[in-house]
Amino acid sequence: MESLLIGSFQKSSSPLSFPLTADLCSLPTGHVLKCKAFGNLKRHCAVPTILRVQRSNSIHQHCKSIGQRSIKLNQRKNLKFIVNSASEHSIESEPSRSPSNALDAFYRFSRPHTVIGTALSIISVSLLAVQKSSDLSPLFFTGVLEAIVAALFMNIYIVGLNQISDIEIDKVNKPYLPLASGEYSVTTGVMIVTSFAILSFWLGWIVGSWPLFWALFISFILGTAYSINLPFFRWKRFAVVAAMCIFAVRAVIVQVAFYLHVQMYVYGRPAVLTKPVIFATAFMSFFSVVIALFKDIPDIVGDKIYGIQSFTVRLGQEKVFWICIALLEMAYAVAIFVGAKSTCTWSKWTTVIGHTLLGLLLWNRAKSIDLKSKASITAFYMFIWKLFYAEYLLIPLVR
Repeated sequence: MESLLIGSFQKSSSPLSFPLTADLCSLPTGHVLKCKAFGNLKRHCAVPTILRVQRSNSIHQHCKSIGQRSIKLNQRKNLKFIVNSASEHSIESEPSRSPSNALDAFYRFSRPHTVIGTALSIISVSLLAVQKSSDLSPLFFTGVLEAIVAALFMNIYIVGLNQISDIEIDKVNKPYLPLASGEYSVTTGVMIVTSFAILSFWLGWIVGSWPLFWALFISFILGTAYSINLPFFRWKRFAVVAAMCIFAVRAVIVQVAFYLHVQMYVYGRPAVLTKPVIFATAFMSFFSVVIALFKDIPDIVGDKIYGIQSFTVRLGQEKVFWICIALLEMAYAVAIFVGAKSTCTWSKWTTVIGHTLLGLLLWNRAKSIDLKSKASITAFYMFIWKLFYAEYLLIPLVR
């Protein structure tokens, strides 16, 4: 059960509290009620213009805080949302939270689908350096773990910085994120991303692997330039440049740098890019472009408002959607061809059958999407990330 109060209040000379009548508060799910100020209350404040209540049973509540204070709308789940004052000053104080709520906020702040993708990709490409069973030694697992932890720290820095730079946009596109909802102040966000960037570089430095350190450094540069709102930066405003940033990190750096980390630093072998590594880089080039394009499809409203010239804004949702589907199906066709040419029997059949099934699953799901529903588009975007995860399960089997 979730409740959302959207509105703003004028500052008044004295604190006010006002009850909402039972008739106003007892609504079926999804109804929208417009409220207006009444009586002498109209002279002091404007009652919120939209009250959206989503629930199956009636709710009885009182608005007890006005201005830059939190309003508790759900006693059972102890949910809090922030109401900005009419002065639009930034909110630097945060409501007190239980450990479970704090953990949930950080979970959303870290963008877990990207965390999972980063961890899986590093494990997958690291296995490409394994040549014999004895290579799966404690040294290998230690080296992979060091790479994963350092990369996840940098991942949190990059997604966190993007949220700090996109607070106003996310209030429209992703209001559930901690900075957009007011659960985190800007100061808290800055402290988190700064801490994780320092930890990432510190770990990369003490490990002593140059492929790992350069992977972190280039990711830091591109992630910062992508998001930060400074002259000559904030490259996400430009569709081609934004796509190239994501392509460089997800398609090239992850595949090549982390493979070389294991190949050179862990095993002490020469830097040789094998056929599976080249395949992984080529295949993930398609996937990275698709993720770069598709992530903006559900965000078209906020991007239009704040002047982000994404491909979706320029070309429209439907056209970009089918471009993404075409690119992925092309990638699966190439993977099937590569698998069929393999001289290793078990690798051939695994690669061909696996990519055929993923391609059919994608096509079947694409035909059922409702492009007029943001929920449907967002669900499909997360489905693409699941295909992304599945591919990293298949890549180590390519021989």
